[in-house]
Amino acid sequence: MFTSSPPLLTVLALAAATLMPVGTASAQVDPNRFLDQFESTFGKHEGFRRSGAKGVCAVGEFVGSAQGRALSTSSAFSGKPVGVIVRFSVGGANPNAPDNTRGQRNMALQFNLPQGEVWQMGNISAPVFGAATPEQFLGRLQSLQPDPATKAADPARVKAFADANPEVLLQGRYFASQPVPASFGGVNYWGVHAFGFVNAQGSTQFGKWVFEPVSGTQSLSDEQAKTLGPAFLFSELRQRVPQGSVAFDFNLQLAQPGDRLDSAVTPLPDDRRKVTLGRLTLTSVAADNQGDCVGITFNPMVLPKGVVASADPMLAARAAPYAVGLGRRLTEGARQ
Repeated sequence: MFTSSPPLLTVLALAAATLMPVGTASAQVDPNRFLDQFESTFGKHEGFRRSGAKGVCAVGEFVGSAQGRALSTSSAFSGKPVGVIVRFSVGGANPNAPDNTRGQRNMALQFNLPQGEVWQMGNISAPVFGAATPEQFLGRLQSLQPDPATKAADPARVKAFADANPEVLLQGRYFASQPVPASFGGVNYWGVHAFGFVNAQGSTQFGKWVFEPVSGTQSLSDEQAKTLGPAFLFSELRQRVPQGSVAFDFNLQLAQPGDRLDSAVTPLPDDRRKVTLGRLTLTSVAADNQGDCVGITFNPMVLPKGVVASADPMLAARAAPYAVGLGRRLTEGARQ
């Protein structure tokens, strides 16, 4: 059964509780600098998220598996249906970005668990993030900032930063190698960060997760995508969800000793075993600029009992900018 989302003040309190750095000075980059730089680099669109601005709210339910219960004490894996608030979006800060081109798609989730507990996460359509550390991410944004005279980024500056920080090119290369997605419901969505799953005996198994569509990935040729126009993903999702055909398996790739757990640009080796923690099924899609997801930050540091964060500096650094960004959106009049 779907349970309503907690009050906004409760979500803000949860976000505020995670603003402290986790084991690294890298997490202490001023969140206002991040938000100001996003606006300087990509433009400011009042009321919209500074990243993933073009999106749509949906709801669904999640049913955990026996494998999930074996790995974690979290109530998310009880086997009983759990209500989930979902937000699909197109990467970038432009709320009018075309969705018939190659590039990032996002699936953010809030699990509304028993006794008011909340689990939030942000998942992207690439196995790697765009930077390894907060400082590197900020530097990348600065290198892409348009020159006031030319209205475009300085190619020499972009190249110099990328040459010194090759990790920032990994995500873009991945997207360039992938076709245009045919549906929000036909894309793999990775968590990119490592998390630990704590079982009843207190043992912790770290891993990285991916939500994989039950019906398989679905893509378009560039020519097919052009014929569908720049805003087809939203109507396609609204057509598919009532048919019960949009569902994802929540799969966890299990880390082994020696695997890198503190880097969002370093996937686990391909041969690491996967287990299925449960299945997420969408049940409805909201109208444009409406829905329960509008006022949610989807802060990946809001975790339930039985799940713990890794020491990834990018993971710790995301909480504060998300909270500051929500404050700005609320002041401006939050939109989708």
